[in-house]
Amino acid sequence: MRAQYYQQFDANYDLEIPAEGYGGWKTADIEIELEHTALVVMHSWDTGTYEKFPGWHRAVEYIPRAAKISETIFPPLLSAVRQSRMQLFHVVGGGDYYKHLPGYEKALALAGPSPLPQIRVVSSPGLDNLRSFRTENVFVGLHNNEDTARGFADIDFTPESRPLDTEGVAENGHQLFALCREAGVNHLIYVGFALNWCLLLSPGGMAEMSQYGIMCSTIREATTAVENRETAREERCKELALWRVALAFGFVFDIDDFLAGLE
Repeated sequence: MRAQYYQQFDANYDLEIPAEGYGGWKTADIEIELEHTALVVMHSWDTGTYEKFPGWHRAVEYIPRAAKISETIFPPLLSAVRQSRMQLFHVVGGGDYYKHLPGYEKALALAGPSPLPQIRVVSSPGLDNLRSFRTENVFVGLHNNEDTARGFADIDFTPESRPLDTEGVAENGHQLFALCREAGVNHLIYVGFALNWCLLLSPGGMAEMSQYGIMCSTIREATTAVENRETAREERCKELALWRVALAFGFVFDIDDFLAGLE
């Protein structure tokens, strides 16, 4: 399967900017063991319309991009994986919309009780005030709070990403690792939303799963990123996140190369 990787060497100190000597993005045909690989669809949420949850959409500008990816990229991608020897897992969160599914019950049974939550510091009035300031002035904005809460209370899978009864559903790395171990999976290829946020750092994301020794990759067209005012036009945060995946975790695939490899 044709894959992209990033060559982070050699810095050239004869140049004004030594990093400009790096090899940069390159492609290679690599061997994928389908029986040891799984596609992971993470946080593929039906977030409703702008008219229904305007405050949520005002704070999370990537929602329209995610919806388009779900509608156009996911159907052929998931269909191809389901017809192959590759496993298909789902990582969920943000509500209880998945807890009735057979795939979640399977993950619970395989994983057993989750580890105890990490011990946290005792809050104080000053810390509470700082957190309140960030909610009001950083994300999501006081006037968007109610809409965001209503959105999460109504969250569900997108129609295109709803799991089949035979597909494992995990809400954290402990459960996802149990699914991987039972299926013999050691390479996870993540799609979903958002690459530089949930897919990297949320429970069951790349940072956590790499601690189990699992390689983590992604598909360029099957994800998007949290962007800011300065980066959104060119989606520069997504490009930076793709580089981070290639450097720290695994490989980056183009959707056409990925589908051709499965065929």
